[in-house]
Amino acid sequence: MMRRFALAAGAWALAVVAAAPVRAASPVAIVAAENVYGDVAAQLGGPDVRVTSILSHPDQDPHMFEASPSVARAVAAARVVIYNGIGYDPWIEKLLGAAGAAGRHVIAVAPLAGHRTGDNPHVWYDPGTLLALADTLAGTLASIDPAHDAAFRQRLARFRQSVQPVTAKIASLRARLAGTAVTATEPVFGYMLAALGLRVHNMGFQMAVMNDTEPSPSMVAAFESDLRTHAVRLLIYNSQATGPMAARMVALARVAQVPVVAVTETEPPGMTYQAWMLAVLDAVDRALPD
Repeated sequence: MMRRFALAAGAWALAVVAAAPVRAASPVAIVAAENVYGDVAAQLGGPDVRVTSILSHPDQDPHMFEASPSVARAVAAARVVIYNGIGYDPWIEKLLGAAGAAGRHVIAVAPLAGHRTGDNPHVWYDPGTLLALADTLAGTLASIDPAHDAAFRQRLARFRQSVQPVTAKIASLRARLAGTAVTATEPVFGYMLAALGLRVHNMGFQMAVMNDTEPSPSMVAAFESDLRTHAVRLLIYNSQATGPMAARMVALARVAQVPVVAVTETEPPGMTYQAWMLAVLDAVDRALPD
């Protein structure tokens, strides 16, 4: 009798296990160098991933970042590491080189959208970049955790659909604003300005600021003239990593009553990638009325 009971109990337990949804033993550990990529990873992975984003503070200058021992440990333990690439975050490449891990998947985002070393590294403002990352990451997660392949693909489809309002907003603004002259203190927003069809002035000044070199007197004079004479209708500036020269141009723009829109390199806290892009595009829309 006891043997039959034990066999019946064992069969019942096996049936319960078989009926339960198949889940990975633990969520896939993902480390993202930048929180915008961590956000996309969380949207695609849902409960099947555990995401750690390193650069996530809005007051943090990404160009001044130095990795701590805790960051090194997180990278060493990650199953997937996502970073920008093309020179933007060399600190994580050093960590990856110092902590080899069998079976670890590394995704450099910029090359996925065709960007190479020497290009503007702020590729998250290129509308196609995050879609390319989402496609690649969904496939990577499915290869690591095939039991949840269907869930990853469903979340990928939802992500692609959720980006459509951003794409529509870009198209709407481009139809209205293409050819409008604008300027910026550095090329953080450059890919989006190109997507909007805006004509960007003072690229020499912008590249100098981005590369931490002093703009030439002629660059400064041309920038100031554009603002004073309203040769440009909008100034974009990086509120997260600004210096005296950029601050000077922002102050001059405000005196000249040229609209100013701030952008950041880090996704603002409490926002998704989609909401972040729409917020910045809405700011451009308000700054450049008909």
